[in-house]
Amino acid sequence: MLAAGTLSQTSFSALAIGLPVLVPTLREEYDLSLGQIGVVLGAEWVGALVTMLPWGIAADRFGERLVLALGLGLCSAFLVGAAYAPDFRSLVVLLALAGAAGASVNSASGRAVMHWFAADERGLALGVRQTAVPLGGLIAALVLPPLTTPDDATAGFLFFAAFCVFGALVGATVIRGRGADAHDHELEPATLVRTLRDGRLWRLSIGSGVYVYSQIAVIGFGVVFLHDEHGLSARDAALVIAASQVFAVGFRIGTGRWSDLVGSRIGPLRQVGIVIAAGLAATALLSGGPLWLLVPVLALAGGLSMGWNALAFAAAAELAGAARSGAAIGFQQAVLSGVGIVAPIVFAASVSRTSWTVAFLLAALVPLAGRLVLGPLRGH
Repeated sequence: MLAAGTLSQTSFSALAIGLPVLVPTLREEYDLSLGQIGVVLGAEWVGALVTMLPWGIAADRFGERLVLALGLGLCSAFLVGAAYAPDFRSLVVLLALAGAAGASVNSASGRAVMHWFAADERGLALGVRQTAVPLGGLIAALVLPPLTTPDDATAGFLFFAAFCVFGALVGATVIRGRGADAHDHELEPATLVRTLRDGRLWRLSIGSGVYVYSQIAVIGFGVVFLHDEHGLSARDAALVIAASQVFAVGFRIGTGRWSDLVGSRIGPLRQVGIVIAAGLAATALLSGGPLWLLVPVLALAGGLSMGWNALAFAAAAELAGAARSGAAIGFQQAVLSGVGIVAPIVFAASVSRTSWTVAFLLAALVPLAGRLVLGPLRGH
């Protein structure tokens, strides 16, 4: 069950995290400015923001398998359309629709995995499941450069589409509920209202959600930064991002297990904020420095910026309880998507108006703010 949930999520995450690998190609194909690149990178998050919560509610009501397979199947269809998008606007719309459809897998696979593991092993299990995000990015970073030409991303989008079909088939074949996790009265509308009004869930979602900004700064713009500022080829720059995904896999599993051992999701989540800030600050200081120092620091900072998600994911599900875990996960992921929409546009603007060094330094401050927001939750 854990393997199926992880693989299904990986198929969608290849798009969500791997799209930056196509940025140099898309820039040539559609003649994009830096600001338009930010819009392209935010498009998938826009779609996910709209549908993340409805998909979570649907998973609670109709089950994980149906929601997962339906969403990934639709996502694949929109990605085929994106492969042949005639212009920038069409590309953005199709990516937003793909994000809206594929967002189903976040709540569905997470909910399925959560219900099969007890609280003292859930952090590790969800940590393994959340490795799907960096694994998707790693696969994209390794597969996409040989598939695409400098000015044609068609094959890249077709790869994304085929991968989502595979994820849908695996989820539909393997994913099963554990049994009667919730009684009908636990799914009454009043319980949904209580879940979504819970101030702890709002604080958790906002405090952890702003961590996404640092992730996008490094992972979303790392290829462009290394290509434009240091002359690396798109393929070599993508390999640096691939190294970040390898680090992220280890960090997600490690932080998940750490939270099991200490019996807290919030404590480790707050501590990770400090480490992310340090990684971004080091990247900023070395942004104009020698590549032999910058590359490993950037790769490590990228991995750190993605190492926290399993903690927030598990905390959201546990706050809501089993019956409404899908809705809680959907809400928390919707907040992340909201940040994901704004972050690439704001970061691109900060680079344009200042410099890469200043932009990375500003990004280092954001997780520290998130850590402060999470402070009152330490007792939960």
